[in-house]
Amino acid sequence: MTEFEMKMKAAQKAVGLGKLSRRDFMQFAMASGMTLSAASMLFASAARAEPKQGGVFKAAVGHGQTTDSLDPATWSNGFTFAWGKSVMGAPLVQINQKNEVVPHVAESFEPADGATKWVIKLRKGITFHNGKTLTADDVVATINYHIGPDSKSPAKGVLSGVKSVKADGPDTVVFELNGGNADFPYLLSDYHLAMYPSEGGKIQWDKGIGAGPYVLKSLEPGVKLVAERNPNYFGKTWFDGIEVLSIIDVAARTNAYLSGEVHFIDRADLKTIDMLKNAPDTELYNVSGFAHYTAPMHCDTAPFDKVEVRQALKWAINRQDLVDKVLYGYGSPGNDNPLSPAIKYAIQAEPVYSYDPEKAKSLLKKAGMENLKVDLSASDAAFPGGVDAAVLMADHAKAAGIEINVVREPNDGYWDNVWLKKPWSLCYWGGRPTADAFLSISLAADAAWNDTRWKNPRFNELLVAARAETDEAKRQAMYAECQQLVHDDGGQVVLMFNNYVGALSTKIGHDAYNSDFDHDGGFMYERWWMA
Repeated sequence: MTEFEMKMKAAQKAVGLGKLSRRDFMQFAMASGMTLSAASMLFASAARAEPKQGGVFKAAVGHGQTTDSLDPATWSNGFTFAWGKSVMGAPLVQINQKNEVVPHVAESFEPADGATKWVIKLRKGITFHNGKTLTADDVVATINYHIGPDSKSPAKGVLSGVKSVKADGPDTVVFELNGGNADFPYLLSDYHLAMYPSEGGKIQWDKGIGAGPYVLKSLEPGVKLVAERNPNYFGKTWFDGIEVLSIIDVAARTNAYLSGEVHFIDRADLKTIDMLKNAPDTELYNVSGFAHYTAPMHCDTAPFDKVEVRQALKWAINRQDLVDKVLYGYGSPGNDNPLSPAIKYAIQAEPVYSYDPEKAKSLLKKAGMENLKVDLSASDAAFPGGVDAAVLMADHAKAAGIEINVVREPNDGYWDNVWLKKPWSLCYWGGRPTADAFLSISLAADAAWNDTRWKNPRFNELLVAARAETDEAKRQAMYAECQQLVHDDGGQVVLMFNNYVGALSTKIGHDAYNSDFDHDGGFMYERWWMA
């Protein structure tokens, strides 16, 4: 390394730490022969490189509804999901940028008895926002809230293998499982599982008091959340405060960004993405991960109760056309396997559902359902371009003699009034870190979010067996069969795997992104900083 390179590296470090002004850096760089443009870009990069405390981060997200609640068992969209991961809440574990599970509220996690038991040691000295010390009793009460007999929490399906959870002193929690599960710590990263203070075995969630990086100041459901940095947070966070706006309309959300009202927007309008690409002081947030857009059919409701009808509709949809015209290339076609190829044990199920109207016709004839007419509930609340996607699907299906009536549903209340309730609708799924976690939350027979109402005995038997299997080859084979069953028999139409695309101001610094969920895996509020 030359003397100049050493000095430049030191200067960049000083900029990142806030110890060298822009003027002084520019003078040094240009005196060394750099152009004004190159020096300016280098300064901007250096200024963002080192985390620093301060500022209020403002984001506008294309999620949220007026029925949103502080109850963690009800969180179901991108306005609420980060509340338990990096806003008010703190879970036992987190997922890092390498898709690895790491301790958080937990200090450590260790298996015992063939991974049928897991011993969780808690960090000492963690306090909730109200000053109460977090103990094992709070962890037990939190978990029981989600897995109890009357629970409607989606996390109940994720933790279906838990037999019992008990405190062993103030800093130790012991989970006993129905069978071995080597991936169990990953399940504890579910965003519903933020720790809450408890009293008499009951958690107190109604005021949003958690142990996370921010203290809730105000919440208007479906409109805005305001929170301030928790000075007693046991981890690291950088912003002094955050403001999160729920703006479903993509044009309004884009305008909020372009006008400087917010630093970040998700779900960018891909039709006008060049406008964001060329906006001043902007970088495109473009992350490929586990997310996908779906069209779930209720397998217990006619005509979707016939497997031939389900398969016919799968062959009647041109998924590449959806990727081209809805995602504008920012994604890839689905094949009715919800597991991203990036997830361990994922397979490419065969045959691949390409567009084949004639095959769809033959399946309908076999079912005695020629000239099929069905309703499809659609909204842009499901995913950006959802209505456009449904209209395209209807156009594709005409060649197979299928009439799809697109029912345009209101954005507000879509997740309460349409999804899980209408026989055929649109949906989006963020990722989960393991095959078991995703298949359990969305396809297990008793899962709260089994949005296809699919109950395949063989699938459910394999799901339980694979969880406890320690032989890698056998486990791979079990998960492969699970995925093939979903592909062949299930009602989940995986339309396309979508990239997370948004716009981020260069005033915000960040490290490498998480890819399992949008918003840097839900951690942007905790891990980003004001550059």
